[in-house]
Amino acid sequence: MAQFSRRTLMGAGMGTLGLALAGCALAKGEPAAASVGFVTVDGIHFKLNGETYRYVGANIWYGAYLGSAANFGDRARLIKELDDLKALGVTNLRVLGSSELSPLINSLDPAFSNKPGDYNADLLTGLDFLLAEMAKRDMKAVLYLTNFWEWSGGMVTYQYWTNGGTYINMNDPAHPWPAFADFSAQFYASGAAKDAYYAYIKMLLGRTNSITGKAYKDDATVMAWQLSNEPRPGGSEAAIKAHIEDYYGWISESAALIRSLAPNHLVSLGHEGLMGANGSEDIVIKAHEHIDYLTAHIWPQNWSWVDKDDLGGSFDAGAAKVQAYIDAHIAIAKKINKPLVFEEFGFPRDNISYDAGTPTTYKDRFYGLIYKAVEDAIAHNTPVAGSNFWAWGGAGRALHPDHHMLRGETAYVGDPPHEPQGWYSVFNTDTSTQNLIRAHAANLRNIKSAS
Repeated sequence: MAQFSRRTLMGAGMGTLGLALAGCALAKGEPAAASVGFVTVDGIHFKLNGETYRYVGANIWYGAYLGSAANFGDRARLIKELDDLKALGVTNLRVLGSSELSPLINSLDPAFSNKPGDYNADLLTGLDFLLAEMAKRDMKAVLYLTNFWEWSGGMVTYQYWTNGGTYINMNDPAHPWPAFADFSAQFYASGAAKDAYYAYIKMLLGRTNSITGKAYKDDATVMAWQLSNEPRPGGSEAAIKAHIEDYYGWISESAALIRSLAPNHLVSLGHEGLMGANGSEDIVIKAHEHIDYLTAHIWPQNWSWVDKDDLGGSFDAGAAKVQAYIDAHIAIAKKINKPLVFEEFGFPRDNISYDAGTPTTYKDRFYGLIYKAVEDAIAHNTPVAGSNFWAWGGAGRALHPDHHMLRGETAYVGDPPHEPQGWYSVFNTDTSTQNLIRAHAANLRNIKSAS
C-alpha cells in the first residue's frame, strides 16, 4: 500500500489544571460511585447491576458521523448497523468522541472541533443520536477523547493550534519514524495544547443529550471515557525519557478531571499495552495507576509478526507471538488487580485484498485465536473481561480503486482515512467472520468461571 498505518512504524505531575484539580482525584483504588445501569470495577472484574459484566465488542469509530443529521451523516444506515451488531451479540462499541480539524494529511473533515472553543454542533448531535440508539439496544459505549495519531487530528493538531502553526505529517520522508511519534508526545508538556483538550472534555462531559434530554454525566450508556486513542510517551527511547513524567502527569490530571465531571463513568487510557511503551512493563503499569482498567491492542501484520506476502506460511509463528502478548497482559492485569480488555485487534483478508466478498481465511483463524484466548481466560477467572474487534465496516464500501478515502468523503468503513478502506473492516457480507463473532457471544454467555 502507499502509506504506513499508525500501527506499522514502531519498535518492538500535574500540569496546567494542577491546583484546581488537586481535590478532585479519587484515592488510588477507590471505586467510582455505584449506580444502577453503570459499569463499575470490582478488582479484576467489571460489574453491572451487581453481576459480572463481560462483553463482545466492536470498534465503529464513525458512529457519531453516521448519527449526524447533516449531509455527511446517514442515520438510517447507523440504525441498520446497530441492529446488525446487536444481532451478532455485540454489546459494547468503542467510538471516536473527538476529532480536531487539521492540516495533517489523511485527517478527518469535518471534525468535532474546528479550533479551540469552536465545536461542530452537527457532530455533537450525531453523538447524541448514537448514544440514544445504543441505549435502545442495551449497548455500552467507550468514547475516546483525542488521538496520538493523525487520522482524527489529535495531539499534533492541538499543538498546531497553540504553537504558532507548526506540525509534521506522519510518513513524511523528511521526518522518518519515529519523528511523528516524538512530536506528538510533546503534547504532554504543552500547557496551551492541554488546556484546549481539557476545555473540550469539560464541554462534552457537561453536555446534555439533545435527543434524550439526559446529561452525559448521568447516561449509563457510557461505560468509559478514554483519554486518547493509543497514547504513547514517545517513539524513540530518548523522547520517552524526556516526556515520561509529563506523560504520567497528563494521565493523572486528565483522569481527575473526568472523574470530577462524570463520577459514575470509568476512566480508560486507550493504550496499546507493551507495544505502546517500547516493551516496558514498568511504563504500562505506571501509566495505569490512575486508570480503571487495562487495555491491549494486537496487530500482527503491522508489527511484522506475519508476512503480508505469505500469510499462510507465517501464520503459526505470528499466532505464537499473539498468544505470548495476550499472556503477558493477563499477567500485568493480575499484578495491578484490574480488568483487561483486548480493545483493538485486526487481521487482513487473504492476499491483502480490501474488497468486500474476498476470502477471509486467515482473518477468521486470527479471530478464532483471539476469541478462544478470551474464553479460556474467562473460564479460568483471569482479569480478561472482553474484546472489541477492529473494525465494523458494515454496509460501507470504498469509492475508489485505490481504496483511499478522500478528505470530506462520507463512505465510512472500519478503516480510518489514513489506511486502505477494507484492510481490517468486517463487512456485512463477511458471513464466516460474523459467524465467529456470533458464536463467541453465545460462548461468553454460557461460560462459568472457575472460582
